[in-house]
This record gives sequence, C-alpha cells and structure tokens, in this order.
Amino acid sequence: MKALKFIKVMLVAAWMFMINLNVNAGTPGDNLVRNAEEVNGVIVSETVYKMNNGILNNYMKYNYKYNENNLRSEEETQKWDAENNTWINNVTIHYTYDNKTIKAEYYKWNAKKNQYILIPNMTVIMDR
Repeated sequence: MKALKFIKVMLVAAWMFMINLNVNAGTPGDNLVRNAEEVNGVIVSETVYKMNNGILNNYMKYNYKYNENNLRSEEETQKWDAENNTWINNVTIHYTYDNKTIKAEYYKWNAKKNQYILIPNMTVIMDR
C-alpha cells in the first residue's frame, strides 16, 4: 500500500514537473515573462507571456482560490488560444485539508462536455 502511494506521489510530481517545463523552459531563444496578481497577501492569478519579436503574447494562465485559512483550495491552468483569442481551460487541482492529510484531486478539461472531468488515478493524499 505504501509503495502504491509512493508511486502515485512520484507520478504527480513528474506530471507537475512536466507542466513547469512547458511553462518555464520553452525553446532556445524564447523569453517568458510572468505577471502575478495579488489580493490581500495571496496570489490569485499568474499570467505567463511569451516574448516574440519584442512583443509579449499570452501563453499560460494560472488561477488560484483559497479557503478560510488562506490555504490554496483550487489551482486552475489555462492555455492561450491565439486563433480564437481566448483562454482555454486545461487542468484544475482541488485541494482539501484535514488535521493529518492533504488531498489533491486532478481534473482535466473536456471540451466536448464543457466541464472538468476527475482523473481518479491522479488523486493523491499526502501526510501534512
């Protein structure tokens, strides 16, 4: 059971690492610029722009929600769709907390259903 939990945690960590690589690495010569919006001491959104020929273009957007204890309760990732000039939902993570654990549930956007769909095998429960 512990081995399965460890494997899940490692898969989630690898998945989040890959998302960060997509945002932070880019291809050689790409310049990424971040702009965070803060309200009452917490970051509520972060927009990532990609520099192209001296012009900043929308790239990725992160939206955050917090619970009454200022712990992050939701994290949403959106990608920029330049063709339609709009943000497209990608992934959301819902966090729940109790005295001993943190539960992270991963949802992937389903455009056909126009809603986020839970990915049960990506759900992770971690000790606090």
